[in-house]
Amino acid sequence: MATIRSTPTNVSFSNYLQSLSQTPHRLRKRMLATWTPDQELNQVRLRSGADMMRKLKWYDLIALGIGGMLGVGVFVTTGLVAHEISGPSVFISYIIAGISALLSSLCYTEFSVQIPVAGGAFSYLRVTFGEFVGYFAGANILMEYVLSNAAVARTFTEYLCHAVGKNPNSWRFEVDGLVEGYNKLDFPAVALILLLTLCLCHSTKESSVLNLVMTVFHLIFFGFIIIAGFYKGSAKNLVEPGGLAPFGVKGILDGAAKVYFSYIGYDSVSTMAEEIRNPAKSLPVGIAGSVLIVTGLYCLVALSLCFLVPYNMIDKDASFSVAFQKIGWKWAGNVVGAGASLGIVASLLVAMLGQARYLCVIARARLVPSWLAKVNPSTGTPLNATLFLGLCTASIALFTELRIIVDIISISTLLVFYLVANALIYRRYVIVSHNPPSQTLLFLFLLSSCSIGFSMSWKLEEQWWVLPVFGGFMVTITAFFQYMVPSICQANEEWSVPFMPWPAVASIFLNVFLVTSLKIPSFQRFGIWACLITLFYVLYGVHSTYRAEEMEVGVGEVSHPSIQQSKLDIQLL
Repeated sequence: MATIRSTPTNVSFSNYLQSLSQTPHRLRKRMLATWTPDQELNQVRLRSGADMMRKLKWYDLIALGIGGMLGVGVFVTTGLVAHEISGPSVFISYIIAGISALLSSLCYTEFSVQIPVAGGAFSYLRVTFGEFVGYFAGANILMEYVLSNAAVARTFTEYLCHAVGKNPNSWRFEVDGLVEGYNKLDFPAVALILLLTLCLCHSTKESSVLNLVMTVFHLIFFGFIIIAGFYKGSAKNLVEPGGLAPFGVKGILDGAAKVYFSYIGYDSVSTMAEEIRNPAKSLPVGIAGSVLIVTGLYCLVALSLCFLVPYNMIDKDASFSVAFQKIGWKWAGNVVGAGASLGIVASLLVAMLGQARYLCVIARARLVPSWLAKVNPSTGTPLNATLFLGLCTASIALFTELRIIVDIISISTLLVFYLVANALIYRRYVIVSHNPPSQTLLFLFLLSSCSIGFSMSWKLEEQWWVLPVFGGFMVTITAFFQYMVPSICQANEEWSVPFMPWPAVASIFLNVFLVTSLKIPSFQRFGIWACLITLFYVLYGVHSTYRAEEMEVGVGEVSHPSIQQSKLDIQLL
């Protein structure tokens, strides 16, 4: 077995300055450096020491996917979007976002079957487009997880207060002198995150069983909301005041971009790949199945909420509890508060499970300190990564309000899903089918350009004749690409996305379209984050990986040149 020597952690300041002077050379060597799937599955995984334990089955994955998504979407974004953006047509926003999530989930599924490692999108993009793209996506995924978990934990406080009949602000401490939006300290949210962190450090299987039990109760609770909403509510509330879509088609699409936050969670299932007994069969069922089930539940629950009260009377924070209280069912409001709290705990459990595995694999690649990659041999869990991210999430949950971070979560999620769809097309048509990369890269460039052109024309409400021009051109170039560039499926493939490249093309278009519907402050905050993570890569990541991969090759690697690193060969003919 190949041996891999650990990278020295004590590097003198003078050596670091010398490394910085070599930054341009190291960037050229590392930014497009890729690994093969075999290296990801074997060689890189050795850096964690002990292996993660394979105990999960397909039903565990469906429960993890459902548990990860349900508590986030309905209880965090539905009330806000219905009240301010989409109106009663919020259920249509969920359908659009669900279609986009399903298409993205198909792309994830093919990658996860072929590369069943815990790194998810980070690993998929690293083996396709190189180290920097994988790192950039991985950093955005981690930011998305940490922020969304913090937001969900604060929503837990809202619903728990309603369950016991208290005002949520009575459990928060307001601090004078702090900026508005960061001045209400939420200690119950912090306590919940720390408790779940300790649970996840203990065992993945036991955490999965806990999630399965909570998810079953959560589904029963969802059934109660749907039945009670349709029974006690009125269809009149769907059209009064202002009709089904008071904010127009634009409001529906803007709402879809917001509620996409609700679908964070299904990608957590792909990070469980190293802990699944039969990844090739269980992953497609777990990922796609959970997205379909959750999309149906989201639509029904959103409809039931709009049946109960007019959209302009929906509470933006604890929407379901307040809705039942307004129709005179105070006891139901308390039940909803308790049930929502349970669902939020389940979604937090799954999301925190996934975020630690992402960080563990990024640390294996030496893009962040290697101690975060260690797997505890007795529990089979990435202990250091779990503790570190738990503390980061708790710190943000203590200060930051939900409305500040929802938009930046959506833009990061959509960007990563967009990159994965592009990577699937490139991998299928270039790496697997051995076609010249220039054809596929030109197609992806034209496709993204048309998607941006269509989306910006829609957003700015420019001349409407431009829309069918961009749409028709996208369909034409996709059909031409499918006809001219052959796709060869590998003989050993057990699952692949059907009707390629159309599902991936649709995913690219929808992700671009939803991104452009977000507000300018979202892009400003994202731009700051993008600059920070790029600076970290230039100052730390590229030098760490250069030492690990270019300078300190293990003995086994030297004797086996067949597993040396490859480069993403982008040749424009």
